[in-house]
Amino acid sequence: MADLKLRRLTELNNRLREDLERERIPISTAAKSIIAYCNGTRDYMVPSVWGSVPKGEDPYAPQQSGGCCVVM
Repeated sequence: MADLKLRRLTELNNRLREDLERERIPISTAAKSIIAYCNGTRDYMVPSVWGSVPKGEDPYAPQQSGGCCVVM
């Protein structure tokens, strides 16, 4: 019983140490990073912002069949 409690406390202590060692950045820096990513990355699901997407570039457009016939 004491071994189990010691192991749990040791694991908790290790997790808390990892949290303390994790790099922290100010929220203003994180927000600027997110805004820069959103402004620089095209989102095909928002055509009102980015304009219409040519069908050849649209990854969400239905794929054209290769001309094969399917017989049922």
